[in-house]
Amino acid sequence: MKSIVKLAAGVAVASLGVTTAKADSIFVGNLVDYTGPTAFVGKHYGPGIKDALDYINANGGISGTKIEYEQVDYAYKVPAAIATYKRWKSRKKMVALQGWGTGDTEALITFVAKDKVPVWSASYSGHLTDPTGKNPKTKKPAPYNFFYGPSYTDGCRALVQWAASDAKAKGIKDPKFVHTGDNHPYPNAPKEGCALYAKELGFKVLSPIVVPLKPGDFKAQCLTIKESGAQYAWIGNLGGSVISLLKSCNTVGTDVTYIANVWAGDHLTIKASGAKDFRFPSASPFWDSKAKGMGLIRKIHAAGSYDKSITPTHHYVRAICSVYYMKEAMEWAKANGGLTGENIKKGMYVKKDWVPVGLEEVCLPSTWSATDHRGTTVVSINKGSLIDGKAKIELETNVTLPRRDDWIGF
Repeated sequence: MKSIVKLAAGVAVASLGVTTAKADSIFVGNLVDYTGPTAFVGKHYGPGIKDALDYINANGGISGTKIEYEQVDYAYKVPAAIATYKRWKSRKKMVALQGWGTGDTEALITFVAKDKVPVWSASYSGHLTDPTGKNPKTKKPAPYNFFYGPSYTDGCRALVQWAASDAKAKGIKDPKFVHTGDNHPYPNAPKEGCALYAKELGFKVLSPIVVPLKPGDFKAQCLTIKESGAQYAWIGNLGGSVISLLKSCNTVGTDVTYIANVWAGDHLTIKASGAKDFRFPSASPFWDSKAKGMGLIRKIHAAGSYDKSITPTHHYVRAICSVYYMKEAMEWAKANGGLTGENIKKGMYVKKDWVPVGLEEVCLPSTWSATDHRGTTVVSINKGSLIDGKAKIELETNVTLPRRDDWIGF
């Protein structure tokens, strides 16, 4: 990825926009991870945010108002994210935030609610979907938190539902399910909710297996999976960790079907790991799609700074969806009282089955309400395999989950 890198207060400020808000502009902060443990996917998602913001500014901004922004590489360190947030709020008069990880997004819930700064995160933690705290299992109300796509837990629920059908088709009685991932907010986010649903569907849920987010030799974990007799293993990590796990498990001969979270599956991971029949969710088309809205995606990419020698992953596409939902909420806010964080938040509740203009068939129709921040419960399940040295990804099915009250915020 080609970017300008500048150090400030111990964090990297990468790919800068103009950082001092002018009279006819608003400031948006953007946390990215280009050098930390989630950089494998962050270096594709972050440029999607930047390219989308630049394209919007080059085409009239928010009804004439420019978006000033700054991307800060906080390297997935929660204290750095909090410090950067406070600087942006006090010095830049930030009105909105494009966030990143689960640990930092959840740590900032109280801050953004108090300051009335809406956040569109790249964390899809189910804990962020309960704006009022109506579910007793919700960690804390998250009235200013949004994200595009199904939650991590709903992604896991959909894949467990698929696995139940797969087990039945294969004649597997009493199928076993195991969660793998680091002991960290991101892989842990869906653990409890997904396990409860797996039990509902008749799975025997085994004890979770801790797999570090950092790549390594995971033969010991693979032997544990093998000895447990699990037929379905959930992968809660991403990037190099997933590659290491799949390679290690192939070495020890682990016979298990892998189902994974949205960040764990892309053409780069499949190619590097040699994955076969690897299932993972998505919330947008892949780069070779002929979906109607891919025309705008390609225009944004062509005009942007993303390294053109790299084929964008679906993470890049989802980033653009995230920015365009924010854009249209801002347009509504400007026409209805002004570009304040509180008004922008209200703008997220105006439309039902909402697809941003120009991104038809790319961004899933989404609906947010003041009592439910699950934008969509539609989960696209994909099968990825390495065939003749090339990663092949094909849509297997779409699962529409119910909006159960006991699943909100969880």
